[in-house]
Amino acid sequence: QVQLVESGGGLVQPGGSLRLSCAASGSIFSINYMGWYRQAPGKERDLVAHITSGGSTNYADSVKGRFTLSRDNAKNMYLQMDSLKPEDTAVYYCAMGRFDYVIDYWGRGTLVTVSS
Repeated sequence: QVQLVESGGGLVQPGGSLRLSCAASGSIFSINYMGWYRQAPGKERDLVAHITSGGSTNYADSVKGRFTLSRDNAKNMYLQMDSLKPEDTAVYYCAMGRFDYVIDYWGRGTLVTVSS
């Protein structure tokens, strides 16, 4: 089993920045796929960014050029979010899996609110 804990959410003004962190623990040796998802009020959970076992990183069109996903050797993951917009307001979830594009583990989420 793998446990994921997100942190770093909060209230930020439009144009501001936040850095989300995802701390992974447990059987992290099994993890090969990592990603950030978000769910806005009344909407479905959508992919924000992910990184595959081969190191390929992809972003949703809505965040390209503004968000950057990174990870470390301990399978912790980060999301640097710049130039935030009100439409980025959502609960952000960390997700990981043993195989590419398959989610086995979810964090509980951290709320990001972009508002003046």
